[in-house]
Amino acid sequence: MKISPARTAAFDILYRIESQRAFSSVLLPEYEGELSPLDRALCHEICLGVLRRRMLLDGVIGQLTGSKSLDLAVRLAVRIGIYQLKYLDRVPAYSAINDSVNLVQRAKKTSAKGFVNAVLRNFQRTDMQLSFEDDVERVSVETSHPRWLIEKWIGEFGREGAEAIAEIDNSPLPIAFRFTANPHLREFNLENYSPSRFVKGCFLADRMDAELAAASEAGALYFQDEGSQVVGAAAGHRKPARFLDVCAAPGSKTTQVAVGRGANSASDLIVAGDLHRPRVEFLRNNCRSQGVDFVNVVQYDAADGLPFEEKVFDTVLVDAPCSGTGTIRHNPEIRYFLDESDFRQLTFKQLRILRNASKLVKRGGRLIYSTCSLEREENEEVCEQYLSEARDFLQQRPDVPEEFVCDRGYARTFPHRDNMDGFFIAAFERVG
Repeated sequence: MKISPARTAAFDILYRIESQRAFSSVLLPEYEGELSPLDRALCHEICLGVLRRRMLLDGVIGQLTGSKSLDLAVRLAVRIGIYQLKYLDRVPAYSAINDSVNLVQRAKKTSAKGFVNAVLRNFQRTDMQLSFEDDVERVSVETSHPRWLIEKWIGEFGREGAEAIAEIDNSPLPIAFRFTANPHLREFNLENYSPSRFVKGCFLADRMDAELAAASEAGALYFQDEGSQVVGAAAGHRKPARFLDVCAAPGSKTTQVAVGRGANSASDLIVAGDLHRPRVEFLRNNCRSQGVDFVNVVQYDAADGLPFEEKVFDTVLVDAPCSGTGTIRHNPEIRYFLDESDFRQLTFKQLRILRNASKLVKRGGRLIYSTCSLEREENEEVCEQYLSEARDFLQQRPDVPEEFVCDRGYARTFPHRDNMDGFFIAAFERVG
């Protein structure tokens, strides 16, 4: 039984995501490192494609099987097969079908081989047309977002806005990168890439190429979404001598600020911390690999309190734990992990962290609050609740390009409008 290494890896990744609530951004590098370039590309396409189209694929499977209950391994093999038949013109149909059949045998579901073969060949012969009870269900299934999330976005962004966000979530983002503090590769040619219109030092590429891969491997550049770099640039805009990134792991914004600032004097202090030891260790290693090992890395629970003296930092960044709905283009499985109750639970934690972090900002200093969520509960409502009780802070305009500033003085980036991850940014200054 011979199966393409790309499809085997894709199956295993998707199985772990579904059964363990694992994340594609973690698993893809783990599995793809063992694959050839061609297999790596196919594995990547299948994994992200199946995740982005899961509800649509399941709708098709339901029609083909009479909504029969399927074992997870069988369902994944059929999803993988249908995705390739429907979306990957360059993949021979016989390869997609045969490998899907063999995948269920590899998963010790031998009795399902004939069933998988029949379903996929039936799909080949049938012009599948799904029907929907209303337009909201159509958007939900065709874009593979839970109906409750589409309805929520319609309430916040209007029908057109909600559909545009859901549609763009299923398309790949440009590759954004910046340089680290390590020596740059002499042969690196920036003329092949586009500079960001919004963040100095950020560059964009349409696709991964050998030059980018080599520069990343050498530690000369770091991949970081353009929206994330907007936040990092806002936090480091005034070049704070004393800077704290409260919820820092994996360290993208910490290292961005540190690379831009450097350790210019004995009084400079850049501190970053997080909750769990593995994340703290990853943060520390990320700082080292980018040539900013002068960053002080600390472990703590920011929701319970922070181990620093009050009023000592010029800038404190709270890039709060959140639902991540602004990053679904990068992390397509997030939409399936979320529950409607999650937002309110996150709000409680975000507000506690913001309160604790505000104690550390010195007079005239800035408190930056950000999330990679699109949801008002985690953004405007957290900030308004905080402002209602914070006597020593006033809201300020974030240091971001004018295009991102909202009517109420906050800032937002949107996936469908700005072609980057969706971030929220608020700024507060201590006046007392």
